[in-house]
Amino acid sequence: MSGTEEPKAPRHRSQQVGVVVKARMEKTVVVAVERLVRHDMYRKTIRRTSTFMAHDEKGAKQGDRVRIVETRPLSKRKRWRVEEILVRGTGLVEDTASGTLA
Repeated sequence: MSGTEEPKAPRHRSQQVGVVVKARMEKTVVVAVERLVRHDMYRKTIRRTSTFMAHDEKGAKQGDRVRIVETRPLSKRKRWRVEEILVRGTGLVEDTASGTLA
């Protein structure tokens, strides 16, 4: 190895913005991320929700809007980390499946 090595550029990690739907674990939250997709045949826009388990050192609570960043595997199902809390929520989250408040 020569002494003229350039430092490696930081990798671009994928980011998502979503709402915390469950925050009952220690240092782990479940974040729901919504995306819009178009139906192939009927061309109607459909809302799809994905949930991610994320490592939380910031203290996010249920209802908060957060930005999560992809990271190395932290456990069996955790591959995301809460980077920042964008908006503090009210603590009530609307269940998108049934339309009721959880």
